[in-house]
Amino acid sequence: MPTLDPVLERLRGGLIVSAQAYPGEPMRDPRTMDQIARACVAGGAVGIRAQGLADLTLITQHVDVPVIGLWKDGHEGVFITPTLTHAIAVAATGAQIVALDGTRRPRPDGLDLARTITELKAARPGVLVMADCGSLDDARAAQDAGADILGTTLAGYTGERPRTTGPDVELIDLIAPIAQVPLIVEGRVHTPGQAALAIDHGAFAVVVGTAITHPTTITSWFVDAVAGR
Repeated sequence: MPTLDPVLERLRGGLIVSAQAYPGEPMRDPRTMDQIARACVAGGAVGIRAQGLADLTLITQHVDVPVIGLWKDGHEGVFITPTLTHAIAVAATGAQIVALDGTRRPRPDGLDLARTITELKAARPGVLVMADCGSLDDARAAQDAGADILGTTLAGYTGERPRTTGPDVELIDLIAPIAQVPLIVEGRVHTPGQAALAIDHGAFAVVVGTAITHPTTITSWFVDAVAGR
């Protein structure tokens, strides 16, 4: 792997926390997500992943770790920072890394991934791009398109791979040997052991979201566990 950007070096071997809340939840407030992000950094997170322009604008002002920003627009298909316009707006919040859909599916604005990355970097020099992939073929294509980071975020959500109960370790094993840029594992990392396993299998860093920052879901896990006892 060639010499890395200093922003990426700060993420090496560490935990990135995804501070996001779903629409309609009580915690869906930029101030709340900002506080959660700061609390996670205090706990040792080396980076924060967050979504939405309002959330990102606050978080980037208040944390001293790299921020991976995205903008979810919609709920199906290509909805993670789906267009060049979305990507430029995310970068304008101060996020050092822009996460976008890194699959081979058609994008709403008709641009391919390579052109999206090229034009984003022309508009916002210095910004890095994380491609949220769903398969090995996605990862290969995203790397060729100029992505600075490959992510497993969409594994199990695009129809190419089954949805595993934990992180897709098989996919990590497929991507790690061909990755010429950092591979960040994200998706269904629910325990410290699973996070460590991802690193052992070649992940550059690991993103954990639900298990740390989503009390509604975590509460439901415990409710289900004690039900009927």
